[in-house]
Amino acid sequence: MLGGLVAAGGAAAWGVTRKDDDSGDEARRGAPATELRGMWVASVANRDWPSRPGLTAKQQRAELIAHLDTAVKRRLNAVIFQVRPAADALWPSPYEPWSQYLTGTQGKDPGWDPLGTAVKEAHARGLELHGWFNPYRVAAHDDPKKLVASHPARKHPDWVVAYGGKLYYNPGIPAVRAFVQKAMLDALRRYPIDAVHWDDYFYPYPVAGQTFDDKAAYDEHGGGFPNRAAWRRDNIDKLVRETAAKIKQIRPGTQFGISPFGVWRNASTDPLGSDTKAGVQTYDDLYADTRKWVRKHWIDYVCPQLYWNIGFTAADYAKLLPWWAKVAKGSGTRLYVGEALYKAGDPAQPAAWQKPGELSRHLTFARDYPQVRGHVFFSAKEVREDRIGAMARVVADHYKRRVNPPS
Repeated sequence: MLGGLVAAGGAAAWGVTRKDDDSGDEARRGAPATELRGMWVASVANRDWPSRPGLTAKQQRAELIAHLDTAVKRRLNAVIFQVRPAADALWPSPYEPWSQYLTGTQGKDPGWDPLGTAVKEAHARGLELHGWFNPYRVAAHDDPKKLVASHPARKHPDWVVAYGGKLYYNPGIPAVRAFVQKAMLDALRRYPIDAVHWDDYFYPYPVAGQTFDDKAAYDEHGGGFPNRAAWRRDNIDKLVRETAAKIKQIRPGTQFGISPFGVWRNASTDPLGSDTKAGVQTYDDLYADTRKWVRKHWIDYVCPQLYWNIGFTAADYAKLLPWWAKVAKGSGTRLYVGEALYKAGDPAQPAAWQKPGELSRHLTFARDYPQVRGHVFFSAKEVREDRIGAMARVVADHYKRRVNPPS
């Protein structure tokens, strides 16, 4: 989720001329009848939950319930809960080990069922619970011996690629694609989650001077493609299409949503692209043709991570949101917008993010685009702490009453 945060480049290239008192205009126009109001709850590296590994089951449960209660307090209606952060599980999976972020030891039973509890308690509070899965990340290190002995990556070392100091499953191997679908969708078979959700990690973000070594898989499976890039994109397309079909078979009515990095391609690369100067383009660097998935309605919703302020030169929120609205228009795919609450009040961020009203202005701006059906905030820790009152400002200006998510 954080992989592309600085990928637009030009961190000093920003500028905001708006006054800080114009964010309540939307509120005076009235809130929509339905919209998604969500927050991500990240478990990877214990970012949001649990606060640290090794807490007791009672402490973990209390922290999780507190996040759900915060969502209700902020008049949100959806929680996107990371339940497969790294080829592991936050439920009793028969395919993958318990996550190390629970107990500190990969494979150790935490003594309770976090996902089952999250679904039950979210629904009891009127919240949707979207299960957030990372398809191909295996570990934040590159030593397979550090994985629990029963780990599928230990049993199938040919499935794994070390890259950038981390381990990944190889998306180009059909057996890998079949396995990760089976592992992820086990959660859907067990629990009435409201959506299967992926973030921005497909092929890994580029690491300077390193090559993702999938030559053997390409030699074996890449026949008929003009180049490796086209083959890689097809591998990800297959993952999306096949997962969408299986979701409908397993639990009809469950949504399938993806939250990609906010730039598909720059207009300088492709006339269909956005007016941006991003250092990463999902089509070219992550081999994820996110625009196609929306236009062909392979997914139920798209939630691009538009993690830049209005006026940011390299990737302007006020230019990217209309681009995504145009892509979504008439597609049948709902557009939600990923919002960078974590930047509000961060002294390392541009001046716009030091103003409590920046995010509220985003929602005001978005009201002029009917394709935008909601917003999701990264992430739960900041929703709770709200260091400069940016979330409180959003709630005061835009979330005066609770509404249901789109049905």
